[in-house]
Amino acid sequence: MSPPVERRLRTDRLPTGERLRLLSDPGFGRVFSEHMVTATFDGDAGWHDVAVVPFAPLSLSPASAVLHYAQAVFEGLKAYAQPDGSVAVFRPAANATRFAASARRMAIPPLPEDLFVVAVEELVRADRDWVPDGGEASLYLRPLLFADDPALAVRPSDLYRFVMLASPVGSYFAGGIAPVTVWLSTDYARAAPGGTGAAKCAGNYGGSLVAQAQAEQHGCHQVVWLDAFEHRQVEELGGMNVFFVESDGSDVTLVTPPLTGTLLAGVVRDSLLRLAPSLGYRSVERSVTVEDWESGCRSGRITETFACGTAAVVTPVGEVRHSRGSWVVGDGNPGEVSLRVRSALLDLQHGRAPDTFGWMHPVDA
Repeated sequence: MSPPVERRLRTDRLPTGERLRLLSDPGFGRVFSEHMVTATFDGDAGWHDVAVVPFAPLSLSPASAVLHYAQAVFEGLKAYAQPDGSVAVFRPAANATRFAASARRMAIPPLPEDLFVVAVEELVRADRDWVPDGGEASLYLRPLLFADDPALAVRPSDLYRFVMLASPVGSYFAGGIAPVTVWLSTDYARAAPGGTGAAKCAGNYGGSLVAQAQAEQHGCHQVVWLDAFEHRQVEELGGMNVFFVESDGSDVTLVTPPLTGTLLAGVVRDSLLRLAPSLGYRSVERSVTVEDWESGCRSGRITETFACGTAAVVTPVGEVRHSRGSWVVGDGNPGEVSLRVRSALLDLQHGRAPDTFGWMHPVDA
């Protein structure tokens, strides 16, 4: 049985005018709500001291294990204002399951999945006024779980901390949806079989930054990750999953690489695979090589490519660059299928379309 969640809320809430000013242009991950959820784990007591507390800096020992051995995992999910004034969170149980799987891969005692969902509910309930309304705005939730044993021995920690914070965010594409240019990375690999590719752990992202910087040096917005051995199989795009749109007249198929243990099992990825048939598209998991991608674009078989994830939902790809040249996807503009899939998912999340899948988790007042 999971421990109860205490509420130790601020008594000096931010004035309404200041909160509305921050909500008017929050950007992404720059503004934070007034509370966070914290919890502690040790071998004797298990998970305990779970509470909603004021958002504040953390105090860590310089010897804290996470600072030395990167034993840390995180998640990302969103809460959405609904037309009737309520708030609902998109598929929190799916994120709870992945959070636990990531923790186990990093030798971290997993947070109970029911406690994860309760923590989401309590934080959204405490900071309901920070859920933005209108357009594509939402409240982004960031759960974090890390080792906190003040010891330098290389071993799994005895102590862990859980923190969940919230950040109101606007549309990822504030100036309108724009296709990205991507760089095929052959100098670096994101993950290899037996590694941590399927875990949402901090080290995966730290190790990706040099490749992202290389992509930017070549005038690209994002890096495309290929398999670690041959650098031929397309795996991910930045921190997102990738889809290819194959068209044969009115016959459209969405293709995404299979989960082989080196890819992150994206919640949006899974949602699009399940949503596609309701829009009249087939969806399949199948390996796609760089050669397949390029030849498919040149022949017109692959008409669109897009990345997907919690932050941007769907991001169209307009051009692919690599060390020997480049090619354009479709006509270089966001494609009809990409935009339709994106709109369909956003309409469901914001309550503008029926939730036929039961994905939206309501949070009562």
